[in-house]
Amino acid sequence: MTFIITILALVMVNPFAAVNNDLATRDKVEIVIESNDQMKFNLNEIKVKEGDTVVLTLKHVGKLPKAAMGHNWVLLAQGTEMGPFAQKAVQARDNDYIPAEGEGTIAYTELIGGGEETTIEFVAPAKGEYTFICSFPGHYALMNGTFIVE
Repeated sequence: MTFIITILALVMVNPFAAVNNDLATRDKVEIVIESNDQMKFNLNEIKVKEGDTVVLTLKHVGKLPKAAMGHNWVLLAQGTEMGPFAQKAVQARDNDYIPAEGEGTIAYTELIGGGEETTIEFVAPAKGEYTFICSFPGHYALMNGTFIVE
């Protein structure tokens, strides 16, 4: 009888319910950021809250193809410096200019060309300020901004 009561108690109390409810109640923040043929993002600052589910869409509003003017959106981990990261990224052409295994990143989009768009989804990291860039060779100096997590 004790065994049956224990089984019933386990069925009625789902140990994963708190985790699932937490994920379901997270705020979903949709962000659209545009890039263009002049090597610019239309946003230089993005604000979210810690733990938000971020749905980020990168739109390339230019006309040039990916090989000539490709863009991506890369959120760098804290402590990752733009210059050294960009130098490693240049060597990663076959991986959309993202160093092996996303080293130094939190999230990133694929590389796109004029008229294309791509969307990623990720959970906002811990509170703080982070840098985002385009890692296509030579773009990071003009195409960067601050990702603020409150």
